[in-house]
Amino acid sequence: MSGKITVVGLGPGHENLLTGEVRHAIENASAIVGYRYYFELIEHLIPADALRISNGMKQETARAEKAFDLAKEGHQVTVISSGDAGIYGMASLILEHAAKNEVTEIEIEVLPGISALQAAAAKFGAPINHDFCVISLSDLLTPWKKIERRIRAAAEADFVTAVFNPKSRERYWQLHRLKEIFLSERDPKAPVGIARQVSRPEETLEVSTLGEFDPETLDMFSLLIIGNSQSFVAGNRIITPRGYFAEEPESSEEALPIGQSIMRKSFQTIYGELQSHDYPTDKLWAMIHTIHTTADFEYEHLFYTSPGAIATWHEKLTAGGAVIVTDVTMALSGLRKAALSKHSVTAMCYLSDPRVPEMAEKHGITRTQAGIRLAVEEHPTALFVIGNAPTALIELVALVRSGKATPTGIVGAPVGFVNVEESKWRLKSLANIPKAIVEGRKGGSSVAATIVNAAFSYADAPAMMPGRDV
Repeated sequence: MSGKITVVGLGPGHENLLTGEVRHAIENASAIVGYRYYFELIEHLIPADALRISNGMKQETARAEKAFDLAKEGHQVTVISSGDAGIYGMASLILEHAAKNEVTEIEIEVLPGISALQAAAAKFGAPINHDFCVISLSDLLTPWKKIERRIRAAAEADFVTAVFNPKSRERYWQLHRLKEIFLSERDPKAPVGIARQVSRPEETLEVSTLGEFDPETLDMFSLLIIGNSQSFVAGNRIITPRGYFAEEPESSEEALPIGQSIMRKSFQTIYGELQSHDYPTDKLWAMIHTIHTTADFEYEHLFYTSPGAIATWHEKLTAGGAVIVTDVTMALSGLRKAALSKHSVTAMCYLSDPRVPEMAEKHGITRTQAGIRLAVEEHPTALFVIGNAPTALIELVALVRSGKATPTGIVGAPVGFVNVEESKWRLKSLANIPKAIVEGRKGGSSVAATIVNAAFSYADAPAMMPGRDV
């Protein structure tokens, strides 16, 4: 009977960062395979009777082959890597071996570990809180020319960039070259974090800048994190913002920051390509937002609003104290946090409410339906935003028709193929409820959230769109 291979990540070194399922895989293994240095980290967890197969650097292929030999003998084999086994670890090598040799009789499982990147980032604060990439400077398996192309692409694209294997005794100039490339694209004051032996007794942390850090001070036990153009240092923390505290757009064209200027040009392009401009301004404003979000001009024909809906919602939302209820968390996450905070708007999704599963099972309904029922009980006058689940929209319409809800408005933009169009037809039949509908099968949580964001920013329509008077 064949055994099993479990490939695990030990984390960066500290036992507290070893996950429970990885610990279980080690404690229940009959054979452990790995680089000899890693055994020191887990020796106390290895069963006394377990086989220990260790060797040195650059012998990964031999370790993989031995793991399969042991598994064929019936062993429960745990293959260990530092950090996460799927990030410059043994996971791919084990799976490649199985694929190339058509090994199907051995079960293979990969368990995640905490990467040194995550551990170092947490020590520095929040340097990888926006788009980031990871590059290894080791050219043992990847030609340097390809590595350099990746470095240049990361620098040009303004990615926060983490650098593994930055320097060794023989490989010393590559990090100097990386610094040169980044300085050609990025401000020398961009923050840099250097972590060495993170989470281990020898740990050192240094916050510097791209222009000032010295490549000669790093080694193979170091990890480098280079911030993007928005990253900044506060105290000893490196922070890469996501824009939660971005200010509301200015109303005057002259005051528009660069990002808003780009958006204005995008809106002008969309406006110029519309087949008609004969729409109420508030509908046009929200329609252009949906096209901007989706790059799909079909929304010109799919977008429906009852008269004055967007303008009405703008007044209600900016007056303060409004409540927004979404069908799913993705729609909730798409709402502009700065606008919610500025206008003291409460936004919520009941899908994670602990009462929802019980109600859904008891009544034989979907969880989104149960969430809408609870929402109507507690916030019958909210602005309801449906971007995913047609059953939620059908439920809401039924509750409105029965007199249990009098919403400030309803955004109906569920997406899919089953009951989607029917749910929107039901919503369209409601009288006296301000509504916005994406007709047909299209829609989605991001579109639903975009419509609400357009209502928040409706006062900016004169500055952002050509030739319109509000």
